[in-house]
Amino acid sequence: MSDDADSAPGRSTTEQVDNIGRTAGRGLTWSLLGGLSTKVISFTMGLVLARLLTPADFGEYAVALAATAFVMHVNDIGMIAACVQWRGKLEEMAPTGATIALVSSALVYGVLWLFAPAFATLAGSPDAAPVVRLLTVIIIVDGITAVRSAALLRRFEQDRLAKAIIVGMLANAAVALPLAFAGAGAYSFAGGQVVGSIVTGVLVFTMGKLPVKFGFDWEIAKKLLRFGIPLAASLGVEAVLLNADYVIVGNVLGAAALGYYLLAFNVSSWVPGLIGTAVRYVSVPSFSRLAEQESDALTLGVRRSVPALVSAILPVAVVMAILSPQLIAVLYGDQWGPSASVLRCLTVLMVVRMLTSLAFDILTSLGATKATFWLHVGWAVALLPALWIGTHLDGIRGAALAHSTVAMLVALPLAVLALRRSGISLVPTLPALVRPVIGAALSAAAILLALTLISGGAFVQLVLGGAIGLLVFVLVVVPTGRLRQLRMRLDRVR
Repeated sequence: MSDDADSAPGRSTTEQVDNIGRTAGRGLTWSLLGGLSTKVISFTMGLVLARLLTPADFGEYAVALAATAFVMHVNDIGMIAACVQWRGKLEEMAPTGATIALVSSALVYGVLWLFAPAFATLAGSPDAAPVVRLLTVIIIVDGITAVRSAALLRRFEQDRLAKAIIVGMLANAAVALPLAFAGAGAYSFAGGQVVGSIVTGVLVFTMGKLPVKFGFDWEIAKKLLRFGIPLAASLGVEAVLLNADYVIVGNVLGAAALGYYLLAFNVSSWVPGLIGTAVRYVSVPSFSRLAEQESDALTLGVRRSVPALVSAILPVAVVMAILSPQLIAVLYGDQWGPSASVLRCLTVLMVVRMLTSLAFDILTSLGATKATFWLHVGWAVALLPALWIGTHLDGIRGAALAHSTVAMLVALPLAVLALRRSGISLVPTLPALVRPVIGAALSAAAILLALTLISGGAFVQLVLGGAIGLLVFVLVVVPTGRLRQLRMRLDRVR
């Protein structure tokens, strides 16, 4: 897709939105397929590793993961998004962008190497320092491939990116599982991820189809950094938001409690990790192209996107919240029971994360990276003391409650306000949200009723209760005409 493919004169706003929507839809399909494949591999690995490793091993890995999540957001100074959003030819800015991303990643890794012991000690797991140093090697790979990843996203070549990620995940599993069986503990996670990242990086570097060229143009650099620095700062604060709980829980309660918390947080991240990541791969380039149009194309695109996203995540959140004890017991075993109450609380955070991520993508496409920074700063200011208080009052469940409460009462209103100040009003979307909300309420009631009637173990309750809840949601939310069309298509297939 060319950079000006959708700005041809004479096209109506609806046609522009539809055309970009179709292109983005193909990209989203591939992103979802890739995300689903990687989640299946990751999920399978998690089931095996949860039975081979101890909660303390998970706790050490959580510390390394927190450090990695933070630096992965800031290491390239926002160059991937800056390249995707770049108004002009990518080839002109690619050498400068590649140089900035690589140099920045190397410097960030050097700083992290020095401070890894202090960070691990702060998180209550001093032994995690070597794991931190190993796992964060992936930011070097990310810096090398940043511009080429952006090129794939910008051209809506999510199929290539998805294939590279899937191959990398297979390499991850091929390394992590033997290490775990050999007794490598937290190093099995880290070693697998580093190898998988390198494999994916090699494929992305090849598929990006850009000249291997480094350079520096000061005028281009100023434009990139003017966009990228606030974005990187915003993503850095976002990383703090999503990982500060690991540090606080580990510091207050120790590595074993952190292991229980990490497992629950990972499960609550399934939907953001699958749907959210897939949406982000296409939303920033799509909204960026819509923002280039001299019309209300972006506003129309947003009003279509929000109800669709809410309808996709609410039923999963309801099922996960009510059936969390059964879900944890079936998938991971009774020894992980303390994670269930944490997961139930974190489902609210899951929904809010999806919505604020969409707002973040919209603001990024508008170039309003300063707005994303202040959004996350406001969230962090409220969250950090809340996490500390919640953890001291009610352990890992208190941390989860604090995270979800602040997300709902602070983060979501701030996201709506930031969009409004950027000219995007969500008020017209409210009528389209009524049916999904009612569907979620009725779905929850149906699951609770079913649990009183279903006899059997956790597996039976999970399968039947979940199926009933999802069915009720679909019947309430999906229009009758759509259901009739789906039934006709199924009849043709038969």
